[in-house]
Amino acid sequence: MRVDEAVERLWPGQPVEVEPLGGGITNHNFRVAVDGELLVLRIGGKDTSLLGIDREREHEAALMAARLGISPEVVRFTDGLLVTRFVEGEVGRADPATVGELLKRLHGAPPIAGSFDSFRVVEAYASLATERGRPLPAGYERAHELAGQIEVLRAQAPRLTCHNDLLAANFIDDGERVWIVDWEYAAMGDPFFDLANFAVNNGLDEDGEGELLEAYGSTDVRALTLMRFMSDFREAMWGVVQQAISELDFDFVAYTD
Repeated sequence: MRVDEAVERLWPGQPVEVEPLGGGITNHNFRVAVDGELLVLRIGGKDTSLLGIDREREHEAALMAARLGISPEVVRFTDGLLVTRFVEGEVGRADPATVGELLKRLHGAPPIAGSFDSFRVVEAYASLATERGRPLPAGYERAHELAGQIEVLRAQAPRLTCHNDLLAANFIDDGERVWIVDWEYAAMGDPFFDLANFAVNNGLDEDGEGELLEAYGSTDVRALTLMRFMSDFREAMWGVVQQAISELDFDFVAYTD
């Protein structure tokens, strides 16, 4: 859907100022000024359901996170169009201790709809990429073999409420608190995928990992190391699928490599 169509559907006949927001590599995001308020409008990218994204489920997760006080208020949700409060702040700024506390709160939240299993996700992405004519990365088979070994070791992990996409761009520091945004992959999953996903995507060193785990209340460095691998494996296979379906101007080949 074009942004002018989305704006007319959400605020018919009203004066609206729209400004593109950078940083997204799945969807189209815009800052919207309407009725004296600053909001964020998110329009889902093409065929994002193929990535395992369910917009109704995302809406539910965003509402849950807003109630927890870790994500901006959801203002509207219409025809898959998600509107939230705009948060002014520094994107990508989130120290490990703060995130550890936020994830502890999130993982203690009531269950939400959906399941996120990184071991099945990479397989589903591989199948989809093959169906769409995209070659699998040269290291896929070896990575898949290692993933099978990790799955055995994580078989007894609890399934908790998780975000599952903790890129640096999904954190905003407003000077007083850190917000987590973008809940489209949120579902019940292995909590150490969240911890590892943050660690690898934000380049944490050994000290940073220690701060993250201490704030979270865990000493399980091994689980963090194993799921860091799964985080990267999932991200690479996500990039392969995006090469086949995305219309965004982004180098998904380099991202996957």
